[in-house]
Amino acid sequence: MKTIRVYDKPMCCSTGVCGPEVDPVLPRFAADLEWLASQGHSVERYNLAQQPQAFIDNTLVHQSLSTEGTDSLPLILIDGDIVSRRTYPTREEFLDLLQGKRKTILQIDQGGGCCGSTGCC
Repeated sequence: MKTIRVYDKPMCCSTGVCGPEVDPVLPRFAADLEWLASQGHSVERYNLAQQPQAFIDNTLVHQSLSTEGTDSLPLILIDGDIVSRRTYPTREEFLDLLQGKRKTILQIDQGGGCCGSTGCC
């Protein structure tokens, strides 16, 4: 089984499913992470606003933040390798990444965060 680490932008709460305008991608992503954990994968999620030390402790994440800023978030790592940046993979994309059918996902910043386009509360 794989280790999946998610490094989120600063959000109101740990999953981003809070505030007056919830980004509709976040509940789906949270459910997908729960499903991956139920399949036996180790899933860890870090929020920059609540767990900044995790972003400093991981060399790849720290380097990405140093060069690209928070625009590189969310960063998704599988077994220590960055496989996605700036977007939340779908369940199907996760399966492709986990099975080696796809190496990375890079998309333009989706914007918004936990409270929609207005930012966090």
